[in-house]
Amino acid sequence: MLFDTDILIWVQRGNLRAASLIDDSAERFISVVSYMELLQCANERKQHATIKSFLREYNFQTIPLSENIGHRASIYIEEYSLSSGLRTGDALIAATAIEHDMELATGNVKHFKALADLRLVRFKL
Repeated sequence: MLFDTDILIWVQRGNLRAASLIDDSAERFISVVSYMELLQCANERKQHATIKSFLREYNFQTIPLSENIGHRASIYIEEYSLSSGLRTGDALIAATAIEHDMELATGNVKHFKALADLRLVRFKL
């Protein structure tokens, strides 16, 4: 399963439901976009170390961007950014899930609702 950035943030904030969702997943993946978003939100180097440690401890695999992911995401932006407000990061994360035939776990379903071919696992607080 591919995890959206918000799930990881909820775990770091101590949300047990988000932690359980991760614990229940046999395979754990994130897009490199989520990795960068997590690091970007850090206020100091110590937080970078904590984020990296968390991802290692829970055996997350980071999926890099590829030409296919970039192409698919650009099509999504062209098709949906005006009508549904789809943003670049979300388009790249969705394209990663679709290119790798994975479900995407997210609490931000509204960000992805326009993408009919994306399989979502909805996280609710």
